[in-house]
Formats: sequence, structure tokens, C-alpha cells
Amino acid sequence: MAVRLQKYIADAGIASRRKAETMIAEGRVSVNGSIVTEMGVKVDPNSDHVRVDGRKVGAQKARKVVYALYKPKSCMTTLDDPQGRDTIVNYFPKTSTRLFPIGRLDYDAEGLVLLTNDGDLAQNIAHPTKHVWKEYFVKIKGKISNNQLNELKAGPVIDHKKRQPTRIRLLHHVNDKTWLSVSLQEGLKHHIKKMFGQIGYPVIKIKRFGIGNVDLKEMKPGEVRKLSDEEVFDLLELTGVSI
Repeated sequence: MAVRLQKYIADAGIASRRKAETMIAEGRVSVNGSIVTEMGVKVDPNSDHVRVDGRKVGAQKARKVVYALYKPKSCMTTLDDPQGRDTIVNYFPKTSTRLFPIGRLDYDAEGLVLLTNDGDLAQNIAHPTKHVWKEYFVKIKGKISNNQLNELKAGPVIDHKKRQPTRIRLLHHVNDKTWLSVSLQEGLKHHIKKMFGQIGYPVIKIKRFGIGNVDLKEMKPGEVRKLSDEEVFDLLELTGVSI
């Protein structure tokens, strides 16, 4: 059955449809030896020969699938829990694809968790050397000083070891509480609680709203959505995972 050329390229895992269209317009795609530069061309996967930048486009790869889940509070970011507590599995989409969470989010924290079927992507997003920012709204008890914020920005000391620099922006004070926007590249266990707690500011609330190029948008606790092709390909490029 014939399919549009840009869809065929996307299904083969080469690029998103949008980027495939750019490749076609740039003259980087050929069908049966002839360069194609116009949209609307269809190909038969069983008989036509497609090349991108001179390389043959082979059979469709197992697609990298990514979902965004809004993890509720009082929920474990694990596939099961010996204590019988609520886990994110209870909010997984109904799909035949085996999914697992990328990284962790504290039991009493809420917000964005990415689910995927791709181990390389999961490792690259979670590993601090890949410099993928995770963004949080954080509420602490007390009014933290600018000097203390600057020290945390330079790299907090957690468990007797200096950690990577952070991005922190003070949002507002409400009575004796402070709301902050905090961005981390590392993801130690209880990272945010430790960095503020050890300088005398107990953390009251944590909500993760962004990972790399993905954010919660208008999602509500317990909701899940499949990332668009564009979001997935942008995430792959950001993390350096082979498409």
C-alpha cells in the first residue's frame, strides 16, 4: 500500500515528518534513483527504493515511544510496591508496548514523569552528563536570602559532596513561605529536600513541570498523553540518542 514519502521516512525512524519534508525540499531524498523535491509523492514500501543522503532507508524500526504522565502525590514511581502503595502503573496508558519510567520522583512529590520503551533514551535523560534540565516548582518554609540562593546556584553540597550548579528563580513570598522555580541536571534521591533542608528550609511541596523540551501543559494529576512525533524527535536530538 502506497504511503506518502515523508511518512515512510518517519516510520523508518529517520526523522519526524516535518523534518522529512525539509529533507525532501533540500533534495536529500531519492526514490528509485531519482531525486524528489516536491511534497505529495507516494512510495510502495514493498517495491520502491528510498535513500536519504545516499543511504538506503530500510525496514521500519521499532518506534521509540514516549508518554508524559502527571504523577499524583502519594504515588510511587515504580512498577510495583511491596507495601501495596499506589504506583504509576495504575496510570499507564493501555498499550501493548512495554513501558517504564525515566528516573524517579519522590513519593510525596507530583508532576511530570516520562514513560518510554527505549533504554538508551531513558539513560541519557537521567544521566547528569547529558545536561538535560528537569524543572520544578518548589515551596519551602521560611524566607531564603539571596546569598543562600546564590550558594545553591553555584552547586549545593549534598551528602558531603559538591553537586552540579542549579538554576533557581525566586517567584514570590506568601507569609512565611517561599515559592521558587528550581532546575536540576542531576537527580539524586531527595535532591531538592536535601539541598534546602540542610540550610534550614524544610520543603513543603515539589512539582516537576518540565523535562528537557517536554512540559506538563494543561495536564491534571493522573493524566497521561503520548508525545507527538516532533516532541519525541526533539527529545532524541536533545539527549544525543540515535534516531
